[in-house]
Amino acid sequence: MPWLTRAIHLSLILVLAAASVAISAEARMYRGYELPPYRVVATDGAIELRDYSPHLVAEVSVAGERGSAISRGFRVLADYIFGGNADSQKVAMTVPVSQTRADVADEVWTVQFMMPSDWTEATLPQPENEAIRFVEADAEMQAVIRFSGRWTDRSLVQKTEALRGWAAAEGLTITSAPRYYFYDGPFTLPFNRRNEVAFRVASGA
Repeated sequence: MPWLTRAIHLSLILVLAAASVAISAEARMYRGYELPPYRVVATDGAIELRDYSPHLVAEVSVAGERGSAISRGFRVLADYIFGGNADSQKVAMTVPVSQTRADVADEVWTVQFMMPSDWTEATLPQPENEAIRFVEADAEMQAVIRFSGRWTDRSLVQKTEALRGWAAAEGLTITSAPRYYFYDGPFTLPFNRRNEVAFRVASGA
């Protein structure tokens, strides 16, 4: 924003976040699927600073190359929500599918689905697959860059570095590994896909 110095701009962002006041609110649905609860605190082109509220996720850890890992992790979680659980009960699909590198040395990835907001860990059916864990995602600030097209390793690296540079320029400290968010199925035309890279961030002050 040319009419604000970087320091004033960052202070404004942090005050708004602390007060849970949003410049704009993101719709809770994407193409009919529930989204995690967050508010957009600031926008800079394709980049958003988002204030996320706590929410419940189901996750699984998968070893191997990124592309195959997310496919295998997705299948495990999809089997659970489509009825592969102790009650043979379906749980609504949400977006995005999240992928984070949990262990760089061993190339282990964590793949997550948010659980719909009308469920709690106590009311969700128990997974048949013991690899599935339920985790309460904490409230946190995330810097997120959005892009369309295919989520190739090259595009993810490019967007990760662009977001890393933006965070540094804004005086924000990155406090997590990059997270990859995928919103659309493989049959969606590339130009119509929503993909994102995100970092958990904190004030660098």
